[in-house]
Amino acid sequence: MNSDTLNKKIAIVTGVSHSNGIGAAIARKLASEGIDIFFTYWEAEAKWVKEFQEELRRLEVECESGEFDLSISEAAGEILNEATEKLGFPTILINNAAHSARDGYELLDAKVLDDHYAVNMRATFLLSVEFARRFKKLDKSSGRIINLTSGQALGPMIGELAYVATKGAITAFTLSLSAELAPLGITVNAVNPGPTDSGWMTEAIKDVLKPKFLMGRIGMPEDAANLVAFIASDEARWITGQVINSEGGFLRN
Repeated sequence: MNSDTLNKKIAIVTGVSHSNGIGAAIARKLASEGIDIFFTYWEAEAKWVKEFQEELRRLEVECESGEFDLSISEAAGEILNEATEKLGFPTILINNAAHSARDGYELLDAKVLDDHYAVNMRATFLLSVEFARRFKKLDKSSGRIINLTSGQALGPMIGELAYVATKGAITAFTLSLSAELAPLGITVNAVNPGPTDSGWMTEAIKDVLKPKFLMGRIGMPEDAANLVAFIASDEARWITGQVINSEGGFLRN
């Protein structure tokens, strides 16, 4: 991909709280393509945040960050305000942050639902529409909203009822919002990276999952980042309203 297609753009990436995550990989990839980065984190080690900012700045881009609790309804406006103040108005929004906790029918209750809803749905939705409203006022010509989802429509995810329900809502939201924002020049898509080794997998989990990947290995954060970078590029300006499943041939049977 020609890095000129992404040069001098500004991206917000939410949910960048540790070095091995998908959010960090996305930020690195976009920065390597010349995009200035504003990333959000929550309860990350302060030393790591500073080191990660310096890592991205060594790629000759600007990088700023902010700690935000996305379960707070005012977070969307605050994120856009701070990103714009520090770097300028972004034209790329990556909704990567997510809340995930095990439940199942015996454990699911109102609090579990609300905790998932606040981050996975409300924060994603409010960030997206506020981004679009400001984008329209500034009369920008090309924008990108990219949501991270989880393949919840491809098969059951036992013990994750609140998670799959809220991620499923992102899929529906992506399709309808893409139709509303197409006249503004904003594409809206979602990426499902499949099971990804971002630091949460034990060796036992890896042993179970690896044979299910027809490509012969478990997904890595860089796999998702490469796809997100393409969707953010000018070459992908004709792609909107899609949920792209990038799972290395993962079998759910």
